[in-house]
Amino acid sequence: MARYLGIAAALAATGAFAITPEQMLSAPRRSTATPNPSGEVALFSLSEYSFENQTRSSAWQLLDVKTGEITDSGLDPSAVNEVVWLPGTDTGIIYINGTNDETPGGVTIWIGDIKKPSESKLVASLDAPFSGLRVANTSSGDLHFLVNSLAYPNGTAYNPESVPAPRHSGQLYENIYPRHWDKWLTKERYAVFGGALLANSSYGLAHTGLRNLLQGINFTVTRPESPVQPFGGSTDYDISADGSVFAFLSKATHLNKADFTASYIYLGPFDGSEVAVAFNGPDSEASAGGHKGASGSPTFSPDGSKLAYFQLDGDYYESDRAKLYVVDISTGYGGVGISNWKPLAPEWDRSVSSIHWAPDGESIFVSAEDYAITRAFNIPLSAEESFVPERLTNVTSVADFSVLPDSSLLVSASSIWTSRDFYVLKSDGTQNVLFSSTDVDEALAGLGQHTYEEFFYTGSLGIELHSLVVKPSNFVQNKTYPLAYIIHGGPQGSNGNVWSTRWNFQVWADQGYIVVAPNPTGSTGFGQYLTDAIEGEWGSYPYEDVVLGWEYVKDNLSFVDTDNGIVAGASYGGFMTNWIQGHDLGREFKAIVTHDGISNTLGAYTSEELWFIRHDFNGTIYDEGATYEKFNPFNHIANFSTPQFVVHNTLDYRLPESDGLGLFNVLQTKGIPSRFLNFPDENHHVLNVENSLFWHTEIFNWINHYSGIEGALDALAIGD
Repeated sequence: MARYLGIAAALAATGAFAITPEQMLSAPRRSTATPNPSGEVALFSLSEYSFENQTRSSAWQLLDVKTGEITDSGLDPSAVNEVVWLPGTDTGIIYINGTNDETPGGVTIWIGDIKKPSESKLVASLDAPFSGLRVANTSSGDLHFLVNSLAYPNGTAYNPESVPAPRHSGQLYENIYPRHWDKWLTKERYAVFGGALLANSSYGLAHTGLRNLLQGINFTVTRPESPVQPFGGSTDYDISADGSVFAFLSKATHLNKADFTASYIYLGPFDGSEVAVAFNGPDSEASAGGHKGASGSPTFSPDGSKLAYFQLDGDYYESDRAKLYVVDISTGYGGVGISNWKPLAPEWDRSVSSIHWAPDGESIFVSAEDYAITRAFNIPLSAEESFVPERLTNVTSVADFSVLPDSSLLVSASSIWTSRDFYVLKSDGTQNVLFSSTDVDEALAGLGQHTYEEFFYTGSLGIELHSLVVKPSNFVQNKTYPLAYIIHGGPQGSNGNVWSTRWNFQVWADQGYIVVAPNPTGSTGFGQYLTDAIEGEWGSYPYEDVVLGWEYVKDNLSFVDTDNGIVAGASYGGFMTNWIQGHDLGREFKAIVTHDGISNTLGAYTSEELWFIRHDFNGTIYDEGATYEKFNPFNHIANFSTPQFVVHNTLDYRLPESDGLGLFNVLQTKGIPSRFLNFPDENHHVLNVENSLFWHTEIFNWINHYSGIEGALDALAIGD
């Protein structure tokens, strides 16, 4: 800490930055805001980390949707894990308490009123760490709810605190995909459970307890699992407003997860009379139409008569266009049925993410990435196939939104200059800004839209490409600043106008750089053609686009010093920086930073998601015509010469750490100045706050030295 503060003090004395890594990491983090049924108040969580005390504090807060006033909710943040507004009420709440006095490792469910949270009542004791609460208010007054938890193969919930310690640590596998993301697979899988709280017994849990809604589903290869790991949550399932029908997402049961991305939406009756069935899987109308890939966000209409969801076409491609679909739902003696399957705006060249129904059920609000900004759109059910929705939001990126009773939107947003904004977007397009973190948080004071610019340039395919430009907060005209050229991951991803606590462009700029973040071939949010064009071309079109972007900066941005610039990237951006190291552009930078990037494509089969490399390299490692050898950075080791900082984490199973170690060993044996940073407890990202501060400190220490920004490169690295 003292070492970092020393560097910070030296830079501050020169006015070199306005926001430091420590300030960014310790600034308040606010969740998205969820309004109550009447749309008058909204609930969100807040957390802050103190580097001085090495502790995190948290709170549940209420936002007045009319005035923007924020007050404490009165809920105990140390006990309450998640809160849901009680359907059919204005101020009723139902929440999960993360502790259980009866069962260590279990949780409890409480019901109360946000006006009197201290009077909340314990209504259910659950014997495992359930989460992801969704609730429906039935016509009888009973509450039907969904939660999720890991479950044993027999369907019962898994509680790690009740499991006897094993006598050995061996784990035996006979199928592909033994590990994923940052965990070795065990026999347990996630499952959605349903339960009822009975109105006639003061909302006590029905004697039947919780039922695993995935039980009984036949599978031949892959066991059903929901939420889908590692990033799935409560948006992977839903319950109709009357509590009679549920829907959930699960991977294709007849395909292995290493080679295929396909997943389907299952529907079933809440009473358990029928086993849930996938309606868009094999032999369905959707599949016959060529829509066989990953699905997501099953969302019931307000009256429960329809279900919206999205699906990709390709069954081993994670970045195909996510298209919006709607089906009619019916219930009867034959169980749950679907009809009138329909795509909405199928020719719209954007990928749908979140889905929210309008109150009247006649249209759907969605979010989608669009030119480096995530925006909200509205699509009527009556829309023609050629319909292109208009942008409802601009400037900042939508993190999430809720539809209020009058069809206005309560938006939670962020951007490069603000970690959280809350505003109401009215149907006439006017915005009522309720809150902006830049106006409130001391660490963010001085940030603003004045540091942000964009430019467009012609790429290698003749397409106009986009790039972000972020200046230091205290940018001075007629002064030049070294270039920090940052390549995004994915590769089907983007550099967007969004706040991040990992790669925060403003924090990089405030070290004394001009950050330029291009969106080359492979980028998302600019049309599917550009996204798809990287297939089998990792080192060709994207590299040429990166070179053309750098040349544009050199020729047109007089305030950028390209002679003393650096280049950095993570994931695919890490591959690209390794590719740059072996090519002409690498000689144009003073230093390179590579985080968890491929350096040897011939080692790619140490990954777990084999569908990813099979798609992006045009086949398996042994297929003729595949491009592993063609775009292998290690084939260009002879050209390596630029000082390089390598980060690779132990728990990154998608891009194993051997790639980083091999690269570091090559750099060292060639005598190229280099450092290797490893976090044994981190995955593809650096999530621990103290680890993140160390990551920022060492990387900035490295690039500042080579770019000539004040701050000496010391020798505190571990030696032999």
